[in-house]
Amino acid sequence: MIHHLNRRLLLAGLASLGALSSSHVLAQEWAPTKPVRIVVPIIGSTNDVLARLIAPKLQEAIGQSVVVENKPGAGGNIGANEVAKSAPDGHTLLVGYNGPLAINVGLFDKMPYDPLKDLAPITLAVKSPQYLVVNPATGITSVADFVAKAKAAPAKYSYGSVALGSASHLTMEMFKSAAGFHMTHIPYRGAGPAVTDLIGGATQAAFLVPGNVQQFVKEGRLRLIASTGTKRFASTPDVPTLGETYKDFEATSWIGFLAPGGTPAPIIDRYNREIVKILNQPDIRKRLQEMEFEIIAGSPRQFSDWIKTEIVRWGEVIKATGTKAE
Repeated sequence: MIHHLNRRLLLAGLASLGALSSSHVLAQEWAPTKPVRIVVPIIGSTNDVLARLIAPKLQEAIGQSVVVENKPGAGGNIGANEVAKSAPDGHTLLVGYNGPLAINVGLFDKMPYDPLKDLAPITLAVKSPQYLVVNPATGITSVADFVAKAKAAPAKYSYGSVALGSASHLTMEMFKSAAGFHMTHIPYRGAGPAVTDLIGGATQAAFLVPGNVQQFVKEGRLRLIASTGTKRFASTPDVPTLGETYKDFEATSWIGFLAPGGTPAPIIDRYNREIVKILNQPDIRKRLQEMEFEIIAGSPRQFSDWIKTEIVRWGEVIKATGTKAE
């Protein structure tokens, strides 16, 4: 009797272990069943570069085609909202940045989605300070010169940004507030047209991540005046940070991957594992480091916490400068 009871208990235990084991395997084995879209809510930016670097390697890892789609507009809100409203089945991803994930919460009176509830973080991929660049025809050679010329002839100067509500936009608003000058804002739909007009002289200045302007600085078509990090770039040790002149001045751009809110944990975990692995591959690391990006490649929780911190940080800037969506 006892022998039979023990045998039944043993069999039951083995069955439950088997169930746990098979569910664990199933969780590990999630894979997409159709092509995956990566939505980039801006055109011609480092967001786009990052998406197109990752896409072919992700395609190889998950066994389905991965297509990058640009959906610009409303400071990134259009593309982010499309992903937020997509089925949480692992077939639509977002390459998100400061604007649609943090800045726009304070910038727009009404958001079409809640970045904290309607999007599921996968990983914060990269961070980077920005460069303050000017058109050489302005004759501006330093931060002090920039401020003096802007104060002397405010109607003469305008600045471009990659999008309304981007770090590119708000960093100049921070600078204007800190230094006490005025300059007209011209928002673009991505870095490409913003850089083109800056080189062409339609605008005179911009804050842009290094990857968008390095080549033009080397060619002498743009002049590098300052950066926005806490320390100088190793590649440009002679270029000062704005924090050296304006206390606590810091503005970081960042890019990460997200899925629609409510996406099941096994899907998030699979994408986190694959994208983190890709970001740490030597060829990808080399390319991103050449663009002056700091590679983060962290957990979904770390990314979620970072977004919350950034909503508060940029919200304070928006309130202090009185900036609102135009």
